[in-house]
Formats: sequence, C-alpha cells, structure tokens
Amino acid sequence: MKLHYYPETDSLYIELKAGPGAETREIAEGLSVDFDASGAVVGLDIDHASALDLTMLETIALPVKAA
Repeated sequence: MKLHYYPETDSLYIELKAGPGAETREIAEGLSVDFDASGAVVGLDIDHASALDLTMLETIALPVKAA
C-alpha cells in the first residue's frame, strides 16, 4: 500500500494494488475508487485531503506477509 499526496489538486491517493486502473467511480462526493480491468479495487482518491488530520498514521492488526 502506498499513500500519495498531490498538493496541486489537494488530493490523497491510497494505492492498494500496483497496476493501472481501468475505471473510476465516484462513490461519494470527493471520494473516487479506481478499479482494474477485472473489477478489483486498485486505489482510492480523496479530494480536499488537507482538511483531514494526516499528522498521524496508525495501523491496527494488519496481516503481514513474510518477504
């Protein structure tokens, strides 16, 4: 998972899966989801990201794969 902040558009992109998106759907105002060609979610795009409190990132009980 990768987080990308784009100051020129004030958007935060959460990349869940590497690879290109084939379709984007806005599921709520300011929140779009990118899907690959098979329909799997590849990322989330959040508008007005500077309005969010991004000063702390916390993860809880994530499944970790061995490298």
